[in-house]
Amino acid sequence: MKPDMFRRPVSILVGLGYPAEVRNIMDAYRHLSEWPTSLRDSAHAIALKACSAALCGEIEAETARGLFLAFAEKHDLLAPDTNMFAASRLRRDRDPHVQ
Repeated sequence: MKPDMFRRPVSILVGLGYPAEVRNIMDAYRHLSEWPTSLRDSAHAIALKACSAALCGEIEAETARGLFLAFAEKHDLLAPDTNMFAASRLRRDRDPHVQ
């Protein structure tokens, strides 16, 4: 695996709620750089600084991923886990006692 790749992508919602996978440091950095100035806060600043440090090789990619994930969670950007929805629907379809 390349050193700038995340072990697991971070799925976020972009645009009109379309899911997108942030797979590496550059994807995260690009998303943070495009974040509206009026919405930037300390979580944004920390995540952006971490991504910049990771791009320079100063910190691990997974450290930057964790801070980007915290930023995305704070701003309700995380995409719902579609596997969880599919499993839930399967249980409901098969078990008449599950609502």
